[in-house]
Amino acid sequence: MASVDSSSGNASATVADAIDGATEAIAAGGCEDPRPDAEALVADALGMSVEQLAADGKGELPPAAIREIEAAAARRAAREPMAYILGRESFRQIELIVDERVLIPRRETELLVEAALELPEGARVHEVGTGSGAVALALLTERPDLHVTASDISSDAVEAARENAERLGLGLEITVAAGLPDGLDGLDMVVANLPYVTDETVQSRPPEIRREPRVAVITDPGVGELDVIRGVVAETPSGCLMALEHDAHHGPTMRELLQDATTMRDYLGAERATVGRAP
Repeated sequence: MASVDSSSGNASATVADAIDGATEAIAAGGCEDPRPDAEALVADALGMSVEQLAADGKGELPPAAIREIEAAAARRAAREPMAYILGRESFRQIELIVDERVLIPRRETELLVEAALELPEGARVHEVGTGSGAVALALLTERPDLHVTASDISSDAVEAARENAERLGLGLEITVAAGLPDGLDGLDMVVANLPYVTDETVQSRPPEIRREPRVAVITDPGVGELDVIRGVVAETPSGCLMALEHDAHHGPTMRELLQDATTMRDYLGAERATVGRAP
């Protein structure tokens, strides 16, 4: 990226220079498809959307913006997830504040929302492992008639989810709990995206995932891929509906684990969430 002329206080880099320089830096870190990341970082530094950047982002940049872009590109080159660098992530109709306290909401997790949207009016839903609050808050946004509660084993994640709920103006009761909390009566559905990656299988995944909270991603040493999910199924009252996210190869096992189960496919066509009843 072009340098800053500190004597005049003016930047010698244009928007195009900034995008090209950030793209080069991010590519050097081994990131796939680095240009969209670079464009997002430049747009963020300038306080505009990527669409506005393409339409209006002409001319030279101030020194402070160049420094911010260079620092952000270096973080991305070190394989820090974009959502943590930007501090936010979109999920269905809402935008969530995200940081290292929480798992980054992913598009495939929207299947859990879609499953719960089929519930009758006034149904009671609890999300285990809420993280940023993405699923629970999306449900409250799209189906305000539902009674939604949430929990997470991490007090840091619960704090983040509460912050998101407050920012969105949504009343969500969130508790710190391992598994299904006590005292949840009359539940109609439990939804959860729980850890199903092991220390061995995480090695085959992009390095960004290892920057996310271990407790939200990886099972404890010696614990099988589906053992955390099995534990929540065992805690759930018999006959209660469950919508559970899992890895693409877990579909057959999940259909055996739940009764009357069907598996939903994600946007890539992979089996990603199974809906059924607790045995």
